[in-house]
Amino acid sequence: MAVREHIERAPSMYMQVAQRMADDIRKGRYQPGDLLPSETQMVEMYGVGKHTARSAVAELRRMGLVESQQGKGSIVLPSAGALPATRVERSIHRTAKGSWSLPDMAEAEAPAVSRTTLDGPPAVLLDQQDQDAISVDRMLHDPATGARIAHRVLIPLATAADVPTLAEQPDAEVTDLYRQLAEAGLTLAFTEHVTARTPYPDERTALGLGDAGPLLVTYRVTADAEQKRPLLCEELKAPAATCQLTFPVMPTKAAAQRSAKRRSRSE
Repeated sequence: MAVREHIERAPSMYMQVAQRMADDIRKGRYQPGDLLPSETQMVEMYGVGKHTARSAVAELRRMGLVESQQGKGSIVLPSAGALPATRVERSIHRTAKGSWSLPDMAEAEAPAVSRTTLDGPPAVLLDQQDQDAISVDRMLHDPATGARIAHRVLIPLATAADVPTLAEQPDAEVTDLYRQLAEAGLTLAFTEHVTARTPYPDERTALGLGDAGPLLVTYRVTADAEQKRPLLCEELKAPAATCQLTFPVMPTKAAAQRSAKRRSRSE
């Protein structure tokens, strides 16, 4: 029997056209505010079909390099080739007095509280598949850029049973939820999981997205560091074309070192 050889497949034709035009944008051949060639012109320039030209422009939109305007065509964005304008800082700080602080982000509307059944990634991360939780939904926005960001806090009823004050005002500021957990005697640890996907139609409407560009999705899990038990999950959704997530990176201490330090303090 002949051994099957691995064959590298060339990128799709529309991807080749999109990459060529993206390179031209980054090299300055097309400046911010310039109109890209029309689909008809692209057909002549690259010797491709109209469907291929249309798909290439859609890919450039997904890259965050252009936007399409009705009656005008595709226009090169000012931020093309640069980092997205909206910085979404994901840092967490605790003061010497024990209070918590997070970067400010303006709310576009009042939070909505509901009861839900956990499923998908939050259920997996909380180890609470099909269990009930309190959901608090907020729509945030950056006044400087107009970017809209969806934020959800999921409080499992099991966590609320251990810390009853969480259920009394679940739509309190997230830092207040951290405070309540800490005052209940829990040592908090945080883990952020970042992924991306194509937005669903309702997400495009809520976030004001003009096309199916990628959506950044983060899941921040607050856990009891001693028992390694998940307590809360925060889900944040931001358009990748206009938002960048920034994180402070700190070295972690080995568990044995932490335990030794605690013992030395207690002696």
